[in-house]
Amino acid sequence: MPELMLRNVFKRYDNKKKKSKVVNDFAVNDLSLVCNEGEFIGILGPSGCGKTTTLRMIAGLEEITGGEILIDDVVINHQDPKDRHIGLAFEDYALYPPMSVYDNIAFNLRAKKIDEAVIAERISKIAPLLKVEDLLQQKPISLSGGQKQRVNIARAIVREPKLLLLDEPLSHLDGKMRQVLRDEIKRLHKSINCTTIIVTHDQLEAMSLSDKIAIMKDGVLQQYGTPLDIYDNPSNEFVAGFIGEPPMNLLSVTIKKAEIGFLFVFHESPLSIPVPSRYNDVVHDGMKVRLGVRPTDVFIGSEKSLGSEIDIAVFESLGEERRLHFRVGDEFLTLITTDKIFYKPGDIIKLEVLSEKTHLFNIETGNKITATKN
Repeated sequence: MPELMLRNVFKRYDNKKKKSKVVNDFAVNDLSLVCNEGEFIGILGPSGCGKTTTLRMIAGLEEITGGEILIDDVVINHQDPKDRHIGLAFEDYALYPPMSVYDNIAFNLRAKKIDEAVIAERISKIAPLLKVEDLLQQKPISLSGGQKQRVNIARAIVREPKLLLLDEPLSHLDGKMRQVLRDEIKRLHKSINCTTIIVTHDQLEAMSLSDKIAIMKDGVLQQYGTPLDIYDNPSNEFVAGFIGEPPMNLLSVTIKKAEIGFLFVFHESPLSIPVPSRYNDVVHDGMKVRLGVRPTDVFIGSEKSLGSEIDIAVFESLGEERRLHFRVGDEFLTLITTDKIFYKPGDIIKLEVLSEKTHLFNIETGNKITATKN
């Protein structure tokens, strides 16, 4: 179980196409992070953020432009992939059609001239963990997508790697199968206790599986921490809007001085809410900021409530929860409730916001504005 460290890692591609004005842009830009022994790490971000490139550099499939990658304090920048003791499962299953499931799992071990008795012993241990023990004599063509991905992962871990890398392993599966296999990957990780890194663009996947999450955008690490810390304390507006389903409400507001303190005043809307006192030393009258608040921290007020009246733009009933959407100027505000009350567009309610759960972001940089006191 290694400790993996990325130290100021860069990856640059030379784009020399005639029509492109961008040359030597960085796919990964000064990335540093540490994965402790036995941790499950998620690398999360939108398409093109550099997450798969990072995984491929760790695996040795991409050359590093700058920086160092270390496993157990050993720099592996120039080691061949076969010498890094890494198991890698791609999003494409890439199983050999003429071979049985057993032979697919055994393929890499046979290439290393490992004794057949040892191979059989390893497969007998791995197959039940991935629930493929009844599929060993079948051919890949007869398997479902979920079964193929289990075989793909079994082929990676049968090598007994120091580090397991998963490149969007659930992206080709339907919703129900994604849930099933997500649970199995979590169980598998606990069983083999191997340091694991998963690359995904699905924030629910990363939140449910990972001990820590690295969120990337445009090749740059935005935040690295536990799922709870990232959810509760996003470092910038991008992270705040990327984590959470539905995502955090992010609205442009102006700070207004009032008799009771400061108010958040929404553009082109009568809606206003108190500014928590912890922000008093970092805001001023007329200041424009981006306000962030989770849909679960917005509430329907009672008739006697002091909340602002607002009409419902969209109402969604989703079984155990209902989502109410309100137009605030040119933006939308979403509320989640479990109350079994049904509304229709145009209904007017009183809206309350748990102001102590609000987040402020610099309107120009997007960085979080930190309160001086809690």
